[in-house]
Amino acid sequence: MGKKIRVHIADDHKILIEGIYAVIKSSKEIEIEGYSLDGREVIEWSKTHMADVLVLDINMPLFDGVEVLKSFKLRGIDIKVIILSSYDDVNLVKEMMQLGASGFLSKDSASKHIVDAIKAVYKGEQYFSDAIKNNLLKLYMGKEVRLGERPESTIAQNLTRREVEILGLLTKEYSSLEIAKLLNLSKATVDTYRKNLFKKIKAKNVVGLAMYAVKNKIVSIQ
Repeated sequence: MGKKIRVHIADDHKILIEGIYAVIKSSKEIEIEGYSLDGREVIEWSKTHMADVLVLDINMPLFDGVEVLKSFKLRGIDIKVIILSSYDDVNLVKEMMQLGASGFLSKDSASKHIVDAIKAVYKGEQYFSDAIKNNLLKLYMGKEVRLGERPESTIAQNLTRREVEILGLLTKEYSSLEIAKLLNLSKATVDTYRKNLFKKIKAKNVVGLAMYAVKNKIVSIQ
């Protein structure tokens, strides 16, 4: 067996820590490095210890999750972070991702998704629980989305003009069949483009495509 993924848990409720520990214990690929009960403990821990993944509660005494991540960013600490929250607030998700978080789980679904989330962020991927993914989709899809100019950043990803066009339509929730009819292509051809987009952008789902498209100004939200 290779190196285990070392995880530190930060939450002010010991019962939640124990619950996560019980779930993680079933995985032979993950081990608990330790735990903290408040934000100050996390910051102090980070000065002398380190793990591969930090599971961080957003609401903790002394320093909350936002302050902890700001401290990490200021000191250049590089660690994969999964945020735990009782709220599925998209704006909060965006703020935490900007501060370096790689995953976001609602507390009521943490036990169900925590092992998959840890493995995903350890590999450099992002991970959202289902409720949060749905809210992100509503944010992007609930507003008018317009295809923008192809930015320089898409050239680095080797996206063709056709791929940019199809990405914009996927972001607007068009199905492969609908895109095929609009662009006078076969569904099989569109499916191939779709597959290539996921591979090039390294997105796991439509949320990932939408976030990439907005970030790189391939589409604009009106």
